[in-house]
Amino acid sequence: MVTILGRGNNLEIKGDLGSFATLVDIIAKLRGPGGCPWDRAQTHDSIKGNLLEEAYEVLEAIDEKDMGSLGEELGDLLLHIVFQAQMASEGNDFDMSDVIRRINTKLIRRHPHVFGDAEAEDAEQVIANWETLKREEGKGGDSILTGVPKGMPSLAYSQALQRRAARVGFDWEDAEEIIDKLAEEAAELKKATDHRQRVEEFGDLLFTLANIARRLDIDLEAALRRANERFRRRFSYMEEACKRRNIKLSSLSLEEQDALWKEAKQRIDP
Repeated sequence: MVTILGRGNNLEIKGDLGSFATLVDIIAKLRGPGGCPWDRAQTHDSIKGNLLEEAYEVLEAIDEKDMGSLGEELGDLLLHIVFQAQMASEGNDFDMSDVIRRINTKLIRRHPHVFGDAEAEDAEQVIANWETLKREEGKGGDSILTGVPKGMPSLAYSQALQRRAARVGFDWEDAEEIIDKLAEEAAELKKATDHRQRVEEFGDLLFTLANIARRLDIDLEAALRRANERFRRRFSYMEEACKRRNIKLSSLSLEEQDALWKEAKQRIDP
């Protein structure tokens, strides 16, 4: 048992630092009388951007396979989940126990092949059963696309829509056909004569790329994040190399910049 004593306002936390209940208690006190002015001022809307940022930091730690950072970032994400539940409890909407009860109930109900008598031979059958159960619960909506969050990043949203459609057989027979479609979309982009057409054709091109990634079992968002990071590291190398050589990157010709880029690729990603 670890005891933490608040200072200055006589608030006190008693509990195990490894206990979920202690985290809930800390956040309740931060939001309560004598707590933190910043925490007390927050609303569901005011910190939703922070919640999204923490989720991306979790993804970054996973991408970098940094288990130390992952443990820390998961804690930051958990803080936001508890924080949102605490604010809801203050409005008598629900509390943390309701959140946990609902997800526990959902997990048991939607895994009848584990906790019941249903059968599921593989992951595909599990997904099919899951969708059936959602429709029985009235959460599937009139469309199989219902439930895909529209606030997702656009590329991830594309893949999510395509995965849903593929569950009912609306899909290409093989990835090669989609790659051929990519060439077709690129040709249509070249033929576009005004900005509106270019926007539409470029969107179709990205949507097709998302489809190819899905068929090749590539997480498009993760792949693009990795490409972004490679570019950042290589370009940073170019900047540092120019500083060491006392030259300006902007003063180099395109050919010289390209040579420096190739050097960066060799040094950063041999």
